[in-house]
Amino acid sequence: MQMEEQQLKRGLMPRHVQLLALAGMIGTGIFKGSSDTLHIAGPSVVFAYLLGGLLLFIVMTALAELAVVYPHLNIQRLMYKAFGFQFSFVIGWLYWFNWMIVTIVEIVAAGSFLQYWFTSMPLWLLSLICAVFIVSLNSFQVKYYGELEFWFAGIKITALIAFIIIGGFILFGFSSASPSHPFTNYVSNGGFFPHGLKGMFASLLVVMFSYGGSELIGVAATETKSVEKVLPSVIKGVVWRVIIFYILPILIICGLIPWNEVSGKDSPFVQVFSSVGFRNAASIMNFVLFTAVMSAANSGMYATSRTLHAMAQNNEAPKLLSILSKNGVPIYGILLNGICLAIGVVISYITPDKVIGDLMSIPGTSVNLLWISICLAQLKLRRQYDQLPFFHMRWFPYPTLFAIASLSVIFIFFITNTQNIIGSIICIILLITLTSMSFVYRKKEANK
Repeated sequence: MQMEEQQLKRGLMPRHVQLLALAGMIGTGIFKGSSDTLHIAGPSVVFAYLLGGLLLFIVMTALAELAVVYPHLNIQRLMYKAFGFQFSFVIGWLYWFNWMIVTIVEIVAAGSFLQYWFTSMPLWLLSLICAVFIVSLNSFQVKYYGELEFWFAGIKITALIAFIIIGGFILFGFSSASPSHPFTNYVSNGGFFPHGLKGMFASLLVVMFSYGGSELIGVAATETKSVEKVLPSVIKGVVWRVIIFYILPILIICGLIPWNEVSGKDSPFVQVFSSVGFRNAASIMNFVLFTAVMSAANSGMYATSRTLHAMAQNNEAPKLLSILSKNGVPIYGILLNGICLAIGVVISYITPDKVIGDLMSIPGTSVNLLWISICLAQLKLRRQYDQLPFFHMRWFPYPTLFAIASLSVIFIFFITNTQNIIGSIICIILLITLTSMSFVYRKKEANK
């Protein structure tokens, strides 16, 4: 290891980046969190996913435009270029905190999926085993990480497609296990909007958590070959796939089992197969879901360690975190993340029944703020372009302004909703703390 400033190696291929972007977005949010959104909104949650998908598309387009113009800058450095040191400091640490919580959630979810087979083993021990594996995996060169993540992501995407096909056949009566009147589940038990529009908007918290991870391509940009060519095609291919991978599975789940019978213990995907008598299929699906959340945790470890590396190079984090190992990875950032995962394991030991639900409420708000920041950065930097890039947002600035306004309303709704009190308090305390720390770090920079 060397103490001088080091640059991350560009070892990610286009296919790695495409699957990497999907990997971060398809994890606990759909496989485990879908049970929470169904309890909150019932079948109407599909409209929440559609609204979130529209905002996702706008944010991703803005991010891709910025990445084409500034191919060597990741998200955190784009914030620095647009708004300066203090804003970059707050957003950088907020982004790290967000992904760290997400990674902890994925690790605990992986442990809960393992309990499907190892029923006598405690959640904390299974989660610890998963955490050790993820930390070890991220110590390899980024090209090996990208290759393994490519296959991880491929497994869960294949599983979702298989679920859609098999579930669709069952739903439309092409199986002996098909329910007699499946479509009545959409309108029974309180109707399509059992908790009204308020319930649908309330589910946006978990929806935002689910879609969070799309911006991972902005982190991967600094380690991607030919980023100007890769990112536009990634944007065009990822967004509609993610929307389909959320909307269709939710519709199938609601059609096969009443939304109010979805339990929070097992994944709704496993519960669907179990309810129609496909026990072996349920076991196979549980394995796939385990692989999926491990993939998302892997993406989270990548995102957090690279964010710490970028902040350390900007003097927004301890210089130690900028050091790369012989394999070209930010080893001390990975070790710091490993300590945080250990804390998450302790939390799962203290509150094994509530840990996923409580933690999942936190990243929803921070993802919201991050998306607003990306849109604001595009508004600010668009005026500084030498020329408009070949890939750019159409009808600018109206889509960007729409996204900022919508995300701001959603954020206010999150903060003022008493059901999100834990996540709201933590988010507010975190913002106040980071803002105060930014003044301290800025003063240190000025005195150098």
